[in-house]
Amino acid sequence: MATVVIPALLRKLTGGKDRTSATGATLKDIINDLERQFPGFRERVVENGDLAGSIAVAIDGEVITGGLSESVPADSEIHFVPAIGGG
Repeated sequence: MATVVIPALLRKLTGGKDRTSATGATLKDIINDLERQFPGFRERVVENGDLAGSIAVAIDGEVITGGLSESVPADSEIHFVPAIGGG
């Protein structure tokens, strides 16, 4: 089971929790489990069938590039991080 770190912007969906657990073999599975636990979560992190551009995801400290199909090893730590833009 993965530990998921929830950013402040999404904590209203989790009842204020900054961490939770979710199960799944891929990021898509993890998001589906989070949606089951916290309805509305998926629509905040997925757009047009892929990760929303406003969210970056790190698994065990590495920012992922594989999108929703990214593998999630057992006992991983996943961070949903608001993407930072600028120039």
